[in-house]
Amino acid sequence: MISQLRIYTINRGQMDSWLKAFEGLKPLLAEHGIKVDGTWVDEENERFIWVRSFEDQADLEKKEASFYGSEKWLAGVDHVRGHLARRDVTVINPV
Repeated sequence: MISQLRIYTINRGQMDSWLKAFEGLKPLLAEHGIKVDGTWVDEENERFIWVRSFEDQADLEKKEASFYGSEKWLAGVDHVRGHLARRDVTVINPV
């Protein structure tokens, strides 16, 4: 199993809107087999941190291609990414 640690810096004043947008994304992620393991907001209310897991790198690539190529994602990508000042994504492995 591998996971992604995803840290998004949210544009100032948009965290509430981002959280609402993310709730709308969760069913789409699930539809494409992407498991969200957990979500957090930092104390400054600036960064949204989440972890999602996959069987292996091939599974990650397959599911991301399916998700990012979907009509629903393409229709809403500008709204979603409009909340983000920065995205940091790190693949992490269990020990």
